[in-house]
Amino acid sequence: MSSETQVRDAAAPTPDTAGRDRLVIALLLVSAFTVILNETLMSVALPRFMDALGVSANAVQWLTTAFLLTMAVVIPITGYLIQRLHTRTIFLMAMSFFSIGTAVCAVAPGIGTLIFGRVVQAVGTAMMMPLLMTTVMTLVPPENRGKTMGNISIVISVAPAIGPTISGIILNFLSWHWLFILVLPIGLGSLVLGYLRLVNVTTPRRVPLDLLSVPLSAVGFGGLVYGLSALGESRGEGAAMSPWVPVAVGGVVMALFVWRQIVLGPQDRALLDLRTFRIRVFTVSVAMLALAMMSLFGMIILLPIYMQNVLGMSPLESGLLLLPGGLLMGLLAPFIGRMFDRVGARKLVIPGAVLVSGSLWFATTFDAHSPIALVLAGHLSLSAGLALLFTPLFTSGLGSLPKELYSHGSAVIGSAQQVAGAAGIALFVSIMTIRIESQLSGGATLVDATASGLHDAFLCGAALSLLLIVAGFFVRRPPDQA
Repeated sequence: MSSETQVRDAAAPTPDTAGRDRLVIALLLVSAFTVILNETLMSVALPRFMDALGVSANAVQWLTTAFLLTMAVVIPITGYLIQRLHTRTIFLMAMSFFSIGTAVCAVAPGIGTLIFGRVVQAVGTAMMMPLLMTTVMTLVPPENRGKTMGNISIVISVAPAIGPTISGIILNFLSWHWLFILVLPIGLGSLVLGYLRLVNVTTPRRVPLDLLSVPLSAVGFGGLVYGLSALGESRGEGAAMSPWVPVAVGGVVMALFVWRQIVLGPQDRALLDLRTFRIRVFTVSVAMLALAMMSLFGMIILLPIYMQNVLGMSPLESGLLLLPGGLLMGLLAPFIGRMFDRVGARKLVIPGAVLVSGSLWFATTFDAHSPIALVLAGHLSLSAGLALLFTPLFTSGLGSLPKELYSHGSAVIGSAQQVAGAAGIALFVSIMTIRIESQLSGGATLVDATASGLHDAFLCGAALSLLLIVAGFFVRRPPDQA
C-alpha cells in the first residue's frame, strides 16, 4: 500500500482507522516513556561511572550535559521535520537513533564512546515527544483529548520521577552497563513493531528550510541549556562564573533567532513558528509548564541531596522514597484527563498550583531532624499538584492552536521544558551552594550548612510557585472544546 493511500485512509473515521489510530498512539506512548526514562537514569549513576571509568566529575558530567545539549538543539528542528516527513519515517528515525545510541553505550569501553552514545540517544529522544503530541492532536477529537493527554502526562512526569529509583536498584545489584542493556530490547522492540505495524497518519507538505535559523537555533538553545546546566553542576566550585559566558552568548543568539522567526512566520518559512505565542491560552500554558518543570527537576535534584547529605539515607533508600510520588502521578493522570474533558482546565489547574505551592512552602520547614514520613508526605503532595497541572496545560495549550501550528507548538513546549528544567536545577543548586559556603565559613557543620542551603533553595521555589497560582486564573478551555 502506498503512503498516499495510507494518508487518505487516515481521514476516514471508520472502526478500522480508529483501531489503527489507537495502535499508533499506544506505540508512540510506550516509545516516548522508554526514551524519557532513559534520560533520567544517569542522575544517581554518575559516581559509579567515575569509579568504574577512572574519570573526574567534570568529565562524567558530560554524560548528562551532552544529552541535554543535543536535545536542546534537535527539538526545534523537529517541528520542521514533522511537517516535512511522514509519521512512520520520523518514528523509525527516532527509534533507530535511540537504539543505536543505547547499543553503543552498552558496549562502550571508555568515557568518550559513552558520551558519543548518549548524544546519539538524545537525537532520537528529542524527536519523540513533539511527534507524540502532534500526532495526538491530529488524531484525537477535541472532546477526548484530555483522556489521551493524561496518558502523555504519565510519560512526561512519571518517567523522570521513577528514573532515579530504577537506576539505584539496577546499580545496587549490577554494573553500569545494565542501565543500557536492559533498555535496549525495549527500544529495539518498539523499532521492529513500528516497522511492521505503524502507518502514516499525517499528510506531509513542502515547507522551506531556513538555513540560517538552524545554526541560530543550535547556538541559542544549546548555549542556554549548556550554560545553565554547567551552573547547576559546578555548585559554586572553582570558576563558578564561567558558565555565564555560554548563557550570555546563548541569550544574544536566541534573541536573533526569535527576531528571525517573527520575520519569517508570516511567510510560512519559520523553523519554529512563534505565531503560537499570539494565542494567550498557549502562552499562559507554556509559562506555567516551564514553572512546573522547574519545580519538578529542581526537586528531583534537591530532595536526594537532602535525604542523603542531611538525613543520612543511602542512594537506594532515597530513590525508593521518591518512587510513591512518581507512581501517584501515573495513577492520577488518566483520571485528571477525563476530568478535563468534563470540567475544563481552570478547575484543575488552580487547585494544582495551590498544591504545588503549598508543598514547596512545606519543604522550607525541612531540617536535619525532620521525620522521613513528613518528607514523603511533602513529595506526594507535590506530585499530586503537578499531576493536576500537566494534563490540562498540555491539552489547553496545544488545543488552542490551529492545526497547522500543532508541530510548532509541540516543539516550543519541548524546548521550553529543556530550558526550564536546566534553569530550575541551576537556580536551586546555585542558591543552595551560596548558602552552604556562607554557613561553612561561619563555622557551621556540613550537615547544618547543607540543611540551611536547601532551606533557601526551597524558599526560592516556593516564592516562584506563587506565579503558578496567579497564572492559573488566565487558563481557558480551548475554543473547540468550549
